[in-house]
Order: sequence, then structure tokens, then C-alpha cells
Amino acid sequence: MKKKVRVIVIDDSALMRNLLAEIINEAPDLECIASAPDPLIGREKIRELNPDVITLDIEMPKMDGLEFLERLMRLKPTPVIMISSLTEQGSEAALRALELGAVDIIAKPKLDIVRGIQGYADDIREKIRCAAGAKVKPMFSSNVTPNNSADVVLPKVSRPILKTEKLIIVGASTGGTEALKEFLMPMPPDAPAILIAQHMPEMFTKSFANRLNSLCSVTVKEAEHGERVLPGHAYIAPGHSHLLLGVSGANYVCHLSQGETVNRHRPSVDVLFRSVANLAGKNAIGVILTGMGKDGAAGMLEMKQAGAYNYAQDEASCVVFGMPKEAIALGGVHEVLPLKEISGRVLAYLTRHGGRNVRI
Repeated sequence: MKKKVRVIVIDDSALMRNLLAEIINEAPDLECIASAPDPLIGREKIRELNPDVITLDIEMPKMDGLEFLERLMRLKPTPVIMISSLTEQGSEAALRALELGAVDIIAKPKLDIVRGIQGYADDIREKIRCAAGAKVKPMFSSNVTPNNSADVVLPKVSRPILKTEKLIIVGASTGGTEALKEFLMPMPPDAPAILIAQHMPEMFTKSFANRLNSLCSVTVKEAEHGERVLPGHAYIAPGHSHLLLGVSGANYVCHLSQGETVNRHRPSVDVLFRSVANLAGKNAIGVILTGMGKDGAAGMLEMKQAGAYNYAQDEASCVVFGMPKEAIALGGVHEVLPLKEISGRVLAYLTRHGGRNVRI
């Protein structure tokens, strides 16, 4: 019999501890082996029981969840899923948690907690399974939805509408917040426009974009419907909408859609990649980074068939080698590289193939 994934829940709310334990124990392959009302008690239970995954609240008595996470990742790296409210302050804290090494975020509902958390039950269980297989490194200071294809949002066209402007298109999921930072920071201010679909809860994406903007030479922002796609800018899909490449006259524009979920996601990487295959063809460079599942694999193959050149992050540097693995297996990838090498290779490719005056 396959070994169960053993989980410890750390949350100061007794209600949340009980709800999460019930959700975890309903799955035959998961087991909540303990819970704790604060990090100090949680620390003892972790030492005693050595769990596979920890769920961790942010605001707790005796020790802040972020402080505890930082200590944990320094002394005993363990896959952690953060629980956070969807407030602007909370989202900043959640993004800091991802920087410190948390695998993923679960958005704690502000109202009707019982119904809200139960509505996330399948997503919570899937994130725990994913976290159990994630590679964590020491740090040094929703409801079930069908696995639709991109067809439900955007039809595939047989011939791309080709322009001359180059574009960089990126998809990521679990572990992607740090991977995107590493990918974007080397990009020069005259880089081609970059469109990004990152699986992330609504309201986190704006704070995430703002944080990246403070670190990068390119301007990073949350995409807005109808805005022109400009060189030197990176556009991140909002957590509530698909991001598609569109055209208005002679210009590329961002198009947002709240159409059906694809591969259980909105935004979906497949939808973004399909729209780019339809409109940009050989003028696009595709990048697929760390993430759980298969979202982006079919769309990356469509981009390749339309003439795009595609890169995938290698297994050794991924937190979860799911999305890149599926894209590679489907035949949509030209090169598989360590994360730290992808930006340089993309820029080198653009220099060789008539991109803008990108300096390496």
C-alpha cells in the first residue's frame, strides 16, 4: 500500500485546524498527523513526527508565521503551504513567504470560512500532494472543474497573423514566483514585451507584479484589458482572468477573458500560448517554468508548430517538474535548460534572429 502524505497543520484558529484536518483526512492518500495553535508547539510536533508537508498560517501568537518559516527553511527544510487572507497586506506577506521557500499559497476566505474552505477542498488536497513531491532548499537570509482545453476560450487558427515585433511568452505555476524573478531580472530595459501566465490566487498578482517591478529593469505590471503591449514591459495575467494576445490595428494588445477554466486554471498557460500561436507565430519565444500539472504543454506545441522557439526549465532546477516535463514529452520544446541559463539563451536567440537591439 502506498505511503500516505503526512501533514501537520499550524493555525491559531481551532476552526481552521479542524476544517483542514477534515479536508486532509477525507483523501485516502493524505493524513493530518497533528495540528498546533502556534509555531512553538508546531516546532515540537515537527521534531517529533517529521511530516512530509506543513500548512502554516501567517498571523499567529508567540511567533509570526514568516519568522517561523525562515527558521524552518534554514534548519529543517520542509515543504510548506501558506494559509493567507486575501488582503493587500496579507498578499505581501504571502509573497514574502514564497521568497522564503514556501511551495504554494492557499487563500483563506475572509467571510463564511467553513463554506469557503470546503469549496477549496480539492485544490487544497492537490496542493498538498504537489508539495509532498516538491524540492525545497535551505534558505539563507476551489471547486473541482473540468480539464478543458484552450478550445473553450479560444479557437485555434490554421495560419498565424504575422507581424515583425518579437514577443517573449512565459508560463509557470508552483515555484514560479521565484523562478520568474530569476528569469526577469536579467532582462534589459529594451527587451521585447513579455507576457506571463502564472497560476496565482486573485489579488496576489498585483502585489507580485509590483514587487517584481521594484527589482527588474523592465516595467512589470498586472495586465489590463485592451492595453497596448510594449517593449520593455512584462505583463502578468490577473489571478481572475485568462491573458490572451490580441491585436488592435497595427498593435499587439492584452486581452483578458473570464471564460471557462482550462486545465482547472484561470489564468491558463495553454490559453495564452494558443493566442500567441494564432497571432505571433515565429516571432514568439516560449518559456515554460516550474509547475504542477500539464497546463501549457499543448499550447507550447501549438506555438512550436506555428514557428516559435521554445525553452523549458530542467528538472534539477524546478520545484515541481510537472509542466515542463509534459511540454517536453509532447514535443513542444526546443531546448531544456537550468533556470539560471534561460534568460541569457533567450536574449542570445533574439540577437541572432532579428530581435530588437537587445544587449546581453
